[in-house]
Amino acid sequence: MAESNALTRWRYRYLSGRLVGEILSKSWIDSAIPVVALLVTAAVMAFLIPGLLKPAYVADLSRQLAEFGLVALALTIVLLSGGIDLSVGSVFALCVLAALSGVNVLALPFPVALGMTLGVGLVCGLINGVLIGYLRLRAFITTLVTLVIYRAIYDIVFPRLASAIVGSTPDSPGWDFLGFGAVHGVPVSFLIFALIAVALHITLSRLRPGWRLRAVGGARKSAYNAGIDVKRTVCMAYVSSGLLTAVAAFLFAARLGSTGADTGIGLEISVLTAVVLGGVSLGGGRGSVGSAIIGAILVLILTNGLIRLSTPGSVNQLLLGLILILAVLFDAKWVKNRGKILSKVYVSPTYLALPEQAGAHGDTFALNDRLGDVELIGLGEVEGPEDVVLDRDGHLYTGTRHGTIVRFLAPDYGRHEVFARIGGHPLGLCFAANGDLLTCVGGMGVYKVGPDGTVAKVTDETNRSWLSVIDDSRLRLPDDLDVAPDGRIFFSEATIRYEMADWVVDALEGRGNGRLICHDPATGKTRTVLRGLIFPNGITICRDGQSLLFAETWACRISRYWFDGPNKGRTEIFIADLPGYPDNINRGSDGTYWIALLGLRTKTFDLAMRKPGFRRRMARRIASDEWLFPNVNRGCVAQVSEEGRVLQVLWDRGGENHPSITSTCEHRGYLYLGGVSNNRIGRIRLPGADPDWTARRDTWGKD
Repeated sequence: MAESNALTRWRYRYLSGRLVGEILSKSWIDSAIPVVALLVTAAVMAFLIPGLLKPAYVADLSRQLAEFGLVALALTIVLLSGGIDLSVGSVFALCVLAALSGVNVLALPFPVALGMTLGVGLVCGLINGVLIGYLRLRAFITTLVTLVIYRAIYDIVFPRLASAIVGSTPDSPGWDFLGFGAVHGVPVSFLIFALIAVALHITLSRLRPGWRLRAVGGARKSAYNAGIDVKRTVCMAYVSSGLLTAVAAFLFAARLGSTGADTGIGLEISVLTAVVLGGVSLGGGRGSVGSAIIGAILVLILTNGLIRLSTPGSVNQLLLGLILILAVLFDAKWVKNRGKILSKVYVSPTYLALPEQAGAHGDTFALNDRLGDVELIGLGEVEGPEDVVLDRDGHLYTGTRHGTIVRFLAPDYGRHEVFARIGGHPLGLCFAANGDLLTCVGGMGVYKVGPDGTVAKVTDETNRSWLSVIDDSRLRLPDDLDVAPDGRIFFSEATIRYEMADWVVDALEGRGNGRLICHDPATGKTRTVLRGLIFPNGITICRDGQSLLFAETWACRISRYWFDGPNKGRTEIFIADLPGYPDNINRGSDGTYWIALLGLRTKTFDLAMRKPGFRRRMARRIASDEWLFPNVNRGCVAQVSEEGRVLQVLWDRGGENHPSITSTCEHRGYLYLGGVSNNRIGRIRLPGADPDWTARRDTWGKD
């Protein structure tokens, strides 16, 4: 039996499939398959065609990429907006004709010819944008019609200018430099393409126009309700497409110096194949500059390779068509099923064997009703008061799930006011020596509130693990904190895998997803000091000033960590085998500590924690609202000594006043209770407790 448990523990620790879930959750996974396809295609073509990777060929390919890639970026912008542009091939042909007419026929200066070409692209894009954005015509039909119109214009004008274009040789150094020049061996056209691509990437991923474009492409009605001008955004997407296509056409004209009756024909299919292959979604709102470039390179290598292998043009078009169908099929299925796949593999349970509850603490945790007469504060006026804390004047503070910190005014706490608006749910609270109120905010980080209610960020990130697939530099769920004598802020982050709304799902894994973090205000640096903790929660600095206590909720234990002194870096168990799930920890009078237990262990869930395969099947096969979760609806409060001995336990037998307790705070002979799922704060007098004791005086030596 022991060998079987050891094998199960090893199996679900190292071969749990967690890596698959993490990879599928990343946004860059959309580009992973195109990158693999690109590498395979390049390797096959390099094997079949000798000299494919020679510098001369790479330079020629980079010039083609500058032109083809810009058209791909143009189409990407339109697809991100939720539209499509089938007219890019005809717009490209018109712009090539405009560029050659300006330079070869009219002998215009280089900048003027560029302006004329951009003007043609602007007009074509604006026509599409007005028809689709403002008149709300269907993008597919509209651009199919403009494809025919723009091509007809090209076919009418081109024969009249063909002889003049071919028979003229412009004397323009700038034109020649653009078409054939290089900087340190890198073609000028490719450098222009690279600059435009970088600028566009920043715009789409970091600036408001890009965010609005994605919002419109993802859900137009929601974007409209959020105040985004949808019509203008769609119109500007087509205008941008026309301008980028014009730049591509100008580079093409400078390189070839001529045009033909077939210029731009079939370009829309090639470009559409490239962007969809790269991972840009036809459904809108999903894609990137990098995806478009990857797809463009893939299509160029494939088509150029087929040409060098003497494959007929009709076969090339057939292959591109088949590839496009496969890409569209994959895109549709991937978008539809990615979430389903992720929901089945993301939860990654492991083996967690908790010791038997019986006899661990004797009869200390015997049920009583000492919390039955708790005085209720703010009943129905606060939601989710996870932690409570009092200031030097006895005013009571708590956070709410509405993103505010509420202050109840002493002495009777009958009146309350909004002390600060944070924006996220404030969880753990504590006062610094200078009177600032520090708080852990779920999904945001650690913040401080000055005595005047001014809110400022303390930290929202820490050092990233080099070998972790998870980007654990961002703080997902910081939940409790305390301040060391030298001002360093120690806080726990319960999990790096789940957000605030899904915190209890972490219990199904039973894995060390949490960590202990330190922020030093003197240096402004934040670093992780302990990793692999099982939902670390409450934290309090011990009276020796060199160590702290922290709770590991799903492991049902309290541990001590030394951050200073001769034992620096050492961790040991302070209290083991608790009958419930510990949450916040705070100092009490007479050298004691108060521990809140948000719920009690059950034999059923303890057994399930030793059956990771069962929990995995449960997460895959049934709805999440039917999953087996730990009991967090009945808790208690325990007072423990400096040595970790349980002195007394306070219960609410009926579970009516405080069914779930996540925090406790002793102040002047009273014990205050908070609960993340409650709508009130509790207060009870502690018989025999020091009526003058406060946590602030015990910590800082002053009120």
